Amino acid sequence: MIDSKRLADTFRFLVGIDSVSKHEGKIAADLKKIFESMGAKTVVDEAGKIVGSDTGNLIVKFAGNKKVQPLLLNAHMDTVEPGKNIVPVLKDGIFTSNGSTILGADDKSAIAILIEVMTVLKEKNLSFGPIDIVLTICEEIGLLGAKHLDMKFINAKYGYSLDATDTEGVVTRAPGANRLEFKIHGRDAHAGSAPEKGINAISLAAKAIAGLKIGRIDHETTCNLGIINGGIATNIVPSFVSIKGEVRSHDNGKLKDVTNNIISSFEYVIKNYDGNSSDGLPRLDVIVEDDFSSTNIPEIHPVVAIAKQAAANLGRNMIVKSTGGGADANIFFAKGIMTAVIGTGMRDVHTVRESVKVDDMVNTGELLLEIIRLHTLSN
Repeated sequence: MIDSKRLADTFRFLVGIDSVSKHEGKIAADLKKIFESMGAKTVVDEAGKIVGSDTGNLIVKFAGNKKVQPLLLNAHMDTVEPGKNIVPVLKDGIFTSNGSTILGADDKSAIAILIEVMTVLKEKNLSFGPIDIVLTICEEIGLLGAKHLDMKFINAKYGYSLDATDTEGVVTRAPGANRLEFKIHGRDAHAGSAPEKGINAISLAAKAIAGLKIGRIDHETTCNLGIINGGIATNIVPSFVSIKGEVRSHDNGKLKDVTNNIISSFEYVIKNYDGNSSDGLPRLDVIVEDDFSSTNIPEIHPVVAIAKQAAANLGRNMIVKSTGGGADANIFFAKGIMTAVIGTGMRDVHTVRESVKVDDMVNTGELLLEIIRLHTLSN
């Protein structure tokens, strides 16, 4: 029932609309018109005003024709850079960009699939219950849209986020994450004539970092220090440096332990500084932000069972998977909505080599139609 040409045309249209994070206003307006033309009610919440975007999250509500529990479907509207003036290229059934930008399949392949699925449901007059489609902003810069979603518009208790690669996998476990920032305050001085008067903030940071294990800690825990900013010139002892990083783990205890270990390393270096520190320097500021919570959906939950049965009905496999990444699903899970993640076939995301096969998008569309059918029958 999925029309592959129509789906491809919709995807091409969507990726032609610039929508890098905090600039999703144009695509939100166009999507609002598209869904309203299909009979949906839409609302744009106030999240944009909170996070600094030119629009809020777009919530699309289809009433359906059966009285069953609502189903949540989710994708995000924003893309990463370089994401302006995208020129999609379709060759041998595979979409790519022209090589100068990302493609935007993350996550516009999902939005195109959602439009096609709802079009099929309506034009074929198929049975389906209420569907809450949540299209978020600023997912790529910290899941900000989902974090500030106005939950009074959402009635569903479970659903699916279309934001992964594997079309034969359903993600039920994702890590929690802490975002970290360390600010080291030293003392400036002339690096050539009076270096002993200074306190080199970068050197202190280096000592703290050198004692850490970075990368994969174990099979369910990772950490990374990814941004360092400090210093003014090579002939000035740097008085300030900022280090930003993250810790992720499927185990909340490990998340806490690794976070505390990193903090302890920085605190130890500052506490044990043995130079000229009569004015209270060096000093350390530590900022820890609970970025998102872990998810762990039991395999017996309907959101998993229905996805697996839908795949089986189509003669496919559906493997329960764990991921190391975060998604809007993490935020919905923390807010009491069991949200599994399914894939659209997008590959090499966040690079200029990004691609997606039309057949993969069709497969996900067919899967979603069967999920909706089974959800309607099971309630």
